[in-house]
Amino acid sequence: MKGAKYNQLRAMLAITKGSLRGIFRSPSAVVFSLGFPLVFILVFGFIGGGSVSVKVGIDRQTDINTGFYQALSHVSTLKLVTTQPAAEMEDDLKKGRLVAILNIVPVPGADSIQHYEINVRTSTASDAGKKMILMGILKSVTTQLDDVSYKRPSVAVFKQTEIPGREFKTIDFILPGQLGFALMSAAVFGTAFLFYNMRQTLVLKRFFATPIKRTYIVLAEALSRMIFQLISSVVIIALGHFAFGFTLVHGFATFLEMLVLSVFGLLVFMGFGFVVSSLAKNESTIPPLANIVTLPQFLLAGTFFPIDSFPGWLQPICKIMPLTYLIDALRKVAFEGQHLWHVGWDIAILTLWGIVVYAVAVKVFKWE
Repeated sequence: MKGAKYNQLRAMLAITKGSLRGIFRSPSAVVFSLGFPLVFILVFGFIGGGSVSVKVGIDRQTDINTGFYQALSHVSTLKLVTTQPAAEMEDDLKKGRLVAILNIVPVPGADSIQHYEINVRTSTASDAGKKMILMGILKSVTTQLDDVSYKRPSVAVFKQTEIPGREFKTIDFILPGQLGFALMSAAVFGTAFLFYNMRQTLVLKRFFATPIKRTYIVLAEALSRMIFQLISSVVIIALGHFAFGFTLVHGFATFLEMLVLSVFGLLVFMGFGFVVSSLAKNESTIPPLANIVTLPQFLLAGTFFPIDSFPGWLQPICKIMPLTYLIDALRKVAFEGQHLWHVGWDIAILTLWGIVVYAVAVKVFKWE
């Protein structure tokens, strides 16, 4: 309409709608933002409830009707292999597939009680931790049989008190890590490819021919990615909670706080995407540059393993990465029941990263 003022907000929303439609039509965006995290969550969700299993071979000379073997067979941690050929069992022991091979030999005693000689053959290839578990089980079974055979008073009485608490499941550790990585990957890769392609295809140049301001172009693209990632976050959290019991201490309030953290993390990581899109000389250089940003954080920011499990010299490096603080905040809010104001340190570090990366982005970002 002649003389009417151009509506920047309406133009921004139109770009947002078009960009959002393009994201949903992009198989790579859906796979990297939603597919990969869901696969990891499903895998760890299904195996997370399992206990440690110690696989032990039983020598063919062992009489499985003895009391000692029967006691071992009732220990859920042990997986006893009895039907495997001796040569194959020996090969598995050498390759670490078996923790040990047991030969339980009944021996006569001075009394009328059955005694046993337990021959334990292990290998340097076997897991050292599982060897210790096995020896602990063998000693425990021996003590139980002694208590039955030799009635005697004890010098100590144990009184155990158990206080209520929340069980920290594998999914409680894995899901925030996968959510954080999904946000970072989508922000860095999505933003980098988007603005590079918009420059190459002259879409940005065409935008400049319209009255819309540059700020609204950036806001529109940011809003479309935010909406898409929030949908992905809702799916990830809901699947983890309802399918695998992911802990949301305060229910819906905790869920909303996780979404707020997701938005904040996404905004910070988009800054890296702007920098990558500007530094890339051509489209084929975007993945290597983006991986320089994302891959170290995927491996070292506590996505799969606690940072404390890394060597001491590596931990300071882990603790300067922005993804470390987003994941830490998500875990504290979800499992520990903390609120946003309790994770102020994590948010402050993310804010500092955001200031630095956007300062760099302003310097290097290219519109044309």
